Amino acid sequence: MSNPFFRKKLNVIALLGLTSMIAGTSLAFAKEVNLGGKEGWPSFQKENNITTRKGRFGYDCIQIASNSFDADEYTDILIDFEDEQMPISAGDYDLIQNNLKFSNQTINEDAAGLSRNLGGLSVLGQTGSFFGSEGLMGSFTIEFWLCPSIAENGETIVNWESSKVEDDKLIYQLLNASFDKGRLVWTFSNFFNYYITPNGSTDVILKGTSKIIPDQWSYHALSYDAETGLLEYLVNGVTEDLTYITSSGNEAGEVCLVVLGTKSELEICSEYTGKIDDFRIMRRPFQTPDFQSADNAGGLEHFQYLPQGGSFISKPIMVSTGSVLNVLKAEESVPVQTEVLYYVRSGENFYGWTDSYPEWKPVQNGEKITGVTGLYFQVMAELLPDGSGSKSPTITQISLDFSELPEPLPPFVVKAVAGNACVKLSWNYSVDDTAGGYYLYYGTRPGEYLGRIALEGESPINVGNTTSFTVSGLENGKIYYFAIAAWSASDMRVVGELSKEVFARPLARLK
Repeated sequence: MSNPFFRKKLNVIALLGLTSMIAGTSLAFAKEVNLGGKEGWPSFQKENNITTRKGRFGYDCIQIASNSFDADEYTDILIDFEDEQMPISAGDYDLIQNNLKFSNQTINEDAAGLSRNLGGLSVLGQTGSFFGSEGLMGSFTIEFWLCPSIAENGETIVNWESSKVEDDKLIYQLLNASFDKGRLVWTFSNFFNYYITPNGSTDVILKGTSKIIPDQWSYHALSYDAETGLLEYLVNGVTEDLTYITSSGNEAGEVCLVVLGTKSELEICSEYTGKIDDFRIMRRPFQTPDFQSADNAGGLEHFQYLPQGGSFISKPIMVSTGSVLNVLKAEESVPVQTEVLYYVRSGENFYGWTDSYPEWKPVQNGEKITGVTGLYFQVMAELLPDGSGSKSPTITQISLDFSELPEPLPPFVVKAVAGNACVKLSWNYSVDDTAGGYYLYYGTRPGEYLGRIALEGESPINVGNTTSFTVSGLENGKIYYFAIAAWSASDMRVVGELSKEVFARPLARLK
């Protein structure tokens, strides 16, 4: 339809929900392309930090991705509680027991684990995982979000018990994180190889200094660096306690490494009342998460949504040559201080398009658009959170209203009269007042108009706004097939359907 050398029909793209209605016989067709809504969102050409959730009418809506932990090459296990049937989203661990309920009162994404002091959740590591392996282990970080109901003494968040053989003796091992006077205390027994404290104990204890406030989320991280021996406990990104697991008890000594014995279950929230979210073990020392930034007090604060927000770019949407985009309408929810920015661009093809070419044009939801025309439209949207990073806008559907030039009707009557090495074609004018001229198609096979030998040029020949034309330079004795199509007076590239086919055979005896 955009190229007169080929006859094409507009493909209706199911994912985009293409619908149409005629606005007038001599002006243009008014049409609409929908992204999202009841048809769902198509795959995007490019997306950054966005996700979908159920929105209005049960349709999927786009929003900024919540800053929950992601799994990467360092992730040993990630329990994010988003899937009620399988709270483990990454890692080689088997779920042994799960007495946690699911709560929508969460710090990240849609769900958190709710513990009612009924035994919690336990997992067993497979071979190759941190707590599923025996022997020397490297750096690690255990991190999670907590929202306790009471933070009572003895409530246990993390517990791992095992045994190992050291100097031909069977030795008990422990890793435990429990509440004491409203603070979390970490205890390690025989966890590190040949480590002895200055007072002769093999136990390591790290104590939090900040009192954990009930019904308030806090971020906890326990980190061990096998390069330096630093064992560190952080709350909300601020170091609460640390020690060096070295022969001298400081950074100058020889590092004592983690040595694990028989694999056993890792228990989470075994004795605890409250919520937990995004429990993760990493095979590296602590790194400040993307969702943390410095606050005025010198600590770190949490952003549920990153300040830069998220964005997406649709794939080029094929409409028809010369289409004019009139308005972008979005079904959206924009909480106070949040923002959604829309951009559009267009062209007759999308080959050679880059991130910045053709130039993006900013548009307002529901307001008239000018100067955007072409065979392809493309949409970009940026979603920005509020200043505290706690709210995200959502988009349920985007509708593009555009005008499409109508394809003019072909002539109803076409005649072909053979001559000597030529054929004279004649036809009546199209009854369609949008027709501005005609293309003449010719070839040597029915329905295939690929002729090249006529003196007047290759098929199709633009004959202008006339009703007769002679095609010369043809081969006598060979049959030729012809058809006529009208092109639009508004845009010569908009070509209508072909007329009924006619044929003729040039002969030398004909004058």
